[in-house]
Amino acid sequence: MQNLGYPLLFFSSFMAATILPFSSELILSGMLAAGFDPFLTLTIATLGNWTGGLTSYWIGWLGKWSWIEKYLRIPASKIRKLHQKIEGKESWVALFCWLPFLGDPLAVALGLLKTRFVTTAIWMLTGKALRYIIWTYLTLQTFSFLN
Repeated sequence: MQNLGYPLLFFSSFMAATILPFSSELILSGMLAAGFDPFLTLTIATLGNWTGGLTSYWIGWLGKWSWIEKYLRIPASKIRKLHQKIEGKESWVALFCWLPFLGDPLAVALGLLKTRFVTTAIWMLTGKALRYIIWTYLTLQTFSFLN
């Protein structure tokens, strides 16, 4: 695991931020338990998850409204209402792309709505970093308590 640890963590974090369900937290916790550097582990998990979220964003960016109507059977009127609700709040929406089950569709929706990339990317990074900071802290505190 020592040789594969960081690449595996990046890959699992990336996959966890795409449409495919995957739990990077288990790998992160396992690596911390095995004595991997907490700061580097946190950084790699965050960058992997952020890159995966940006990939979902770009998938949405490449999508077309007509595809959503045709394949997901969501009427254009509902899409317009969603756009109106999100408009002006893109930053806050991007901040919550870390949420399980909701985060991936949010990232795709932000791309589909053609939100400003830099602002979206910064807020997405902020939310994902906070997620892993809290997880790392709680994991290290649990290990400290158990020892």
